[in-house]
Amino acid sequence: MAFTGNFMATSFKLEILSGIHAFNTSVVRGSTAADSFKIALYTSSASLTAATTVYSATNETTNTTGSAYTAGGNTLTSPTTSSSGTTAWADFADSSWSTASFTARGALIYNSTQSNKAVVVLDFGADKTASAGTFTVVFPTADASNAIIRIA
Repeated sequence: MAFTGNFMATSFKLEILSGIHAFNTSVVRGSTAADSFKIALYTSSASLTAATTVYSATNETTNTTGSAYTAGGNTLTSPTTSSSGTTAWADFADSSWSTASFTARGALIYNSTQSNKAVVVLDFGADKTASAGTFTVVFPTADASNAIIRIA
């Protein structure tokens, strides 16, 4: 099994200190647009860890039938940021693939605006399969204890 847990990419930690990622409208980089973040799904053969730095199609999920999943995954929508106490977080709307027929073991959230830089590796804990159904990645509650991306 190649997935060994959920990780915030180490490179992402450095890049947020350098002002590379914009989850909401940004004027810091001279842009008024937020970056585009995507979620790609992977098989159990993928080797994604905290050392993952960029999106790769190697061992990415493929459809067993139909065309629900395309290389690169889905664009994440509704990016939000917030904070409480000493913890800040980012969140997205859940992401779904309809009429899906594939198996995924984990995922990578990455910034497609910024050269496909890795953000977070997600380990589903086991293979998850959809057979001519909807495959949905449900993000946890957006708060200081549970949000998918937290900086404490």
